[in-house]
Amino acid sequence: MNRLVVFDCDGTLVDSQATICAAIAQGFGTCGIAPPGRDAARGIIGLSLTEAMQRLHPTGTPDEHNALTVAYKDAFFAMRAAGLANEPLYDGIADVIAALDARGWMLGVATGKSDRGLKHILEHHGLHARFVTLQTADRHPSKPHPAMLEQAMADAGATPETTIMIGDTSYDIAMAKAAGAGAIGVSWGYHDVPALREAGADAVAHHASELVPMIEALR
Repeated sequence: MNRLVVFDCDGTLVDSQATICAAIAQGFGTCGIAPPGRDAARGIIGLSLTEAMQRLHPTGTPDEHNALTVAYKDAFFAMRAAGLANEPLYDGIADVIAALDARGWMLGVATGKSDRGLKHILEHHGLHARFVTLQTADRHPSKPHPAMLEQAMADAGATPETTIMIGDTSYDIAMAKAAGAGAIGVSWGYHDVPALREAGADAVAHHASELVPMIEALR
């Protein structure tokens, strides 16, 4: 069976929190609802948008959640079109992807982003061709449901025993555990290390340079 590493996107590959938090605040304002604090906004990064809006506005109706989702998307893509979206790769990530590819690992992404959003980021950073499977919220339930990871394994010809999920949130780690895969947390994202360990992370990296040895040790 093939060996597979699946990365989360926001908070793991790229630092997109400033743009995401700004779009959340703008979307809530558009809907006439008081925006959540930055910590609350950071806490839902990684979830699919509908689930995120439900958590950020728990007293809202389904119609309000739908309106917030649309307003968020409009705000985010307007910022991107204006050149105001800031989604840089974390230090060392490009080197990790190149090293894993050279060692024969299959690579994938599982993210709460849309197909459109993920494609933009990977093409912008010249990484799209590196990945054999891309799983997004357009086709799957929100993390921590294991559907994204299960489909990634099917696409890559991998099994849970030959697969590792890399992510910065407890949602990523819980998804990996639900799918029976290995899980490595990263501390540079949006959930703290205790939350990653509590969710069941097999290891936690504090810099991208630690990832390849951790991955090789697990699988």
